[in-house]
Amino acid sequence: MVGRYETIGTVTTIPSPCLVLWDIDRTLLTVGTVSQELYAHAFASVVGRFPEAVAEMAGRTELAIITETLQRNGIRPCPDLVSRFSAALVQAAEKLRPRMREVGRALPGADAALQALHRLGAVQTVVTGNIRDLAAAKLAAFGLAGYLDLSLGGYGDQSVDRADLVRWAMARAGERHGPFDSASVVVVGDTPHDIRGAHDAGVRAVGVATGRSSRADLAAAGADAVLDDLTDTAAVVRLLTGTGELRLP
Repeated sequence: MVGRYETIGTVTTIPSPCLVLWDIDRTLLTVGTVSQELYAHAFASVVGRFPEAVAEMAGRTELAIITETLQRNGIRPCPDLVSRFSAALVQAAEKLRPRMREVGRALPGADAALQALHRLGAVQTVVTGNIRDLAAAKLAAFGLAGYLDLSLGGYGDQSVDRADLVRWAMARAGERHGPFDSASVVVVGDTPHDIRGAHDAGVRAVGVATGRSSRADLAAAGADAVLDDLTDTAAVVRLLTGTGELRLP
């Protein structure tokens, strides 16, 4: 699929099929403290009490976070319990959607970047630590789901390894749109986990320093390029579609 001839900055067309795999939390949006609240509600629903500790979340998959959270609270994470915890997270997300809108936001430039890439014909989906229904709830809360094909995504209940999620998203997208050359696939994320997952899967990685990881952290993880944020739409499009370069400092 070749993008239509339109102008986004100096980009007039995407020269080859392009697949953009977006991380969600702190890349496209933030829900603030609601992430912790979701886990507290889900844990209480499944276990019958609130957790004493919740695992570190940044850049990790839901499967890993659920497993470690249960372990930290003295509970053996059997498959059935992990499955019920995942379902409870989705229920908590629906309950707390007004709270997401209250304390969260789409990050600056996210909506414009998604729209611009869509107009140029890029295929866009997510590679995220979230499970699919939770990812959908967060994106819908801030009006960001419309340009993303969530049926193609890689999600955090499928594996603890983000490279697996990248590979699965590429395979699904390839079945739908035809195979993508690895050079035309790019992962966009805010943590070193996103960068390593992309490279382990053999594709490009662009870091966005809108989370807890600095430009230096993302560069040290091997990012092919780093953006401060998504506010310069033309620069984002050139970089993600391979029609221009932003070099690391």
